Amino acid sequence: MKRTILVADDEKNIRNGLQIALEDEGYEVVLAADGDEAWNVVTNTSVDLVISDLKMPGISGQDLLKRIVSSYPMMPVIILTGHGTIESAVDAMRNGAVDFVTKPLNLDRLFLMIRRAFANRDLYDQHEALKRELEQLKRKTGSTKIIGKSEKMIRLMERVKQVADAQASVLITGESGVGKELVADAIHHMSVRAKGPFIKVSCASFAETLLEDELFGHEKGAFSGAVSSRKGRFELADGGTLFLDEIGEINQSTQVKLLRVLQERTFERLGSEKTIQVDVRLVAATNRNLKEEVEHGRFREDLYYRLNVVHIEVPPLRERKEDIPLLMAHFLELYNERNNRKIEGFSQRSRAAMLSYDWPGNIRELGNCVESAVVLATNKIIDIEDLPAQIRNAAGEERIVLTVGSTVAQAEKELILATLASCGGNKSKAAETLGLARKTLHRKLQEYEIETE
Repeated sequence: MKRTILVADDEKNIRNGLQIALEDEGYEVVLAADGDEAWNVVTNTSVDLVISDLKMPGISGQDLLKRIVSSYPMMPVIILTGHGTIESAVDAMRNGAVDFVTKPLNLDRLFLMIRRAFANRDLYDQHEALKRELEQLKRKTGSTKIIGKSEKMIRLMERVKQVADAQASVLITGESGVGKELVADAIHHMSVRAKGPFIKVSCASFAETLLEDELFGHEKGAFSGAVSSRKGRFELADGGTLFLDEIGEINQSTQVKLLRVLQERTFERLGSEKTIQVDVRLVAATNRNLKEEVEHGRFREDLYYRLNVVHIEVPPLRERKEDIPLLMAHFLELYNERNNRKIEGFSQRSRAAMLSYDWPGNIRELGNCVESAVVLATNKIIDIEDLPAQIRNAAGEERIVLTVGSTVAQAEKELILATLASCGGNKSKAAETLGLARKTLHRKLQEYEIETE
């Protein structure tokens, strides 16, 4: 579908000249001789972009810009200005114009501005579409935290829904950063225990002697420093769910006591002979291969089978790359709000790089990458330069090598050749990539005799 551009300028020659040039580039063009006529067109016609002179009869270009930004904030406006009013053009950009171009007009520069404005609008529209898809997905799955529409994630969510209301122990496995805790959270909140407590323990965060106390609690005087009684996590989770993360890190002594709780639902606090009974569902997670740990004698086989009644494997991000755009949209919204930013989306180059990267740190690494880009981005769109080096390198972008002493013409020729090759010989696509008008590219092809090579 053709884009419609409004050209507002009180100079007839400029209006007509721009109309011819823009129509030659494939755009529909509407003309206005002053600000009042331009505002009437904007409010009554479907316009995709406005090119406006600053000084016009009636409503000035500045006032027209303010009205458009206020009423149609997503409509890009490019300002035309003479050399003597560049300061005013800069003010216009502060007020919401996407760019300005000075008279006499450089058409190649203007066409580049237009393409960039439409590309940014397309990216914004894509991001808004992803946000809508994200909301629909959350409603459909019943989870606001597990994000994915890939076949593997659909199967995972079906498994979560299937086991949520059961009382059986669940073992969640997967690489570090894949979101095992989020799966545990979903199991609890979809279960009949949702109104009960959801208690989390990272087993790797405590020394061996402290983990037992953390899980089972102690009585006053049970050891030096125990000045009062303290409930353990099992008691705190009574009536709800206890999530033991990194379960593969617990020692043999704690494994024995944990096995007893799973078998009998009873335990004693440290320093007490009183048996405490609890109603707790246990969900455990690990990035280790517990079966191998059992074979090597580091993990009790009987405990392994008690934990592994239901097994859920969370796939790594590299195996579900179709979920990356949704995750990017989710994290962009999250970190925009958290860091008081208004980043609108990702450029095609940054998106391609993020889809090419294998994400060894999985979702945690992706979230960190997006937050860093949100904080460091200098424009409203995150470009490839805003991403960490290892992700930029994953894009595998074509590069050209020039020797010192090459002329500008030689450099330009090599760049055009490389871009044409990367675009499969598609001249329109190459022109867009290079930021040139199609006519300009054809002229340079003839100038460098590239078409004959």
